[in-house]
Amino acid sequence: MASSFAAIGGGIGGAVVLLGVIFFLCFCAFRNRKNSNKNSDSASSDPSAVVTMELKKGGPSPSFKQFSMEELEKATRNFDESNLIGCGSFGLVFKGLLCDGTVVAIKRRSRNPKQEFNEEVAHLSRIQHRNLVNLLGYCQDSGYSMLVFEYMPNGSMCNHLYDTGKDSATKLEFKQRLSIAIGTAKGLSHLHGQRPSIIHGNFKTANVLVDEDFNAKVADVGILKLLEKIDDAGPSGLSSVNAFRDPEINQIGILCETSDVYSFGVFVLELITGKEASNIDEFGSNQSILDWVEKQLSSDQLVDHRLLGSFTAEVMRDLIKLALRCMSFPGRYRPTMETVMLDLERILEKEQMHTTVMGEGTSIVTLGSQLFTN
Repeated sequence: MASSFAAIGGGIGGAVVLLGVIFFLCFCAFRNRKNSNKNSDSASSDPSAVVTMELKKGGPSPSFKQFSMEELEKATRNFDESNLIGCGSFGLVFKGLLCDGTVVAIKRRSRNPKQEFNEEVAHLSRIQHRNLVNLLGYCQDSGYSMLVFEYMPNGSMCNHLYDTGKDSATKLEFKQRLSIAIGTAKGLSHLHGQRPSIIHGNFKTANVLVDEDFNAKVADVGILKLLEKIDDAGPSGLSSVNAFRDPEINQIGILCETSDVYSFGVFVLELITGKEASNIDEFGSNQSILDWVEKQLSSDQLVDHRLLGSFTAEVMRDLIKLALRCMSFPGRYRPTMETVMLDLERILEKEQMHTTVMGEGTSIVTLGSQLFTN
């Protein structure tokens, strides 16, 4: 009997200890949750903390960081004019050298700090692809908002493409232009493949940058949306006259994936002609574009004269047709950027096969009327 009472007493004692442990664990969990909520509330009042929280959730590039004004001033020698390399939709662009030896491009805009800027920057930092100019960091200080990007040594395609009548230091051959078009299409296709889809909204040749090996990367991704969030009066750096802008935007009032496809079609036409699209008044309707292309072809004025002898007529015709499909009206008839990318890869493969068999130097003899057959 005594042993039975002892067993029962031991069981009760064990249960009491177990209940005590459970109570202690629940208390600790409640306390940690309370502290977590408190930290979350305090973080939301700090704009820079918003970025930190977003980055922990999204898994950004390990190199992404918040720079201090002191770091960026040192990198650009106090934003000296000698380091000014351009002016884009976000503002002035400076070349900088960080303490670790990394060369960067710093976009600076005069604007007081806003939490919306930090939130959007946190989102942009997660958009990583080898054919996109990657965002490395940001800074908000002294009345400026700044974005730090990887530096592209060969700059914009505008510097290498347009036929100014002078001898260019860089001669872009036909297959090289095709490779640049493919890389650009891959960048845009990656954006459209996100969920939700990311629309560039301001794609143009000036936003196609090339590295030391002339690999293409799309710049200014998300800048349009960022400007809309931080500028009370809306983005002021965008020109109202833009040959790359899809005319359908004026009708439907919104940007969509087909808007980027139209802009890409204009870019491809610039690769073909070597001329700025802003000088082509016929852009704006399907028929006027077709008439212009056919007229230029019939007079042998469409294709950049610097390309003569470096491509096959069949492949050039395929590329022209693809550009026109991208610029079709209505926009629902346009291909997706993924389809465009695959078509460009097939066009390049065909050109490589033809030139391997027949050799370089096959000039174009296509007439305008032949463009629309088959």
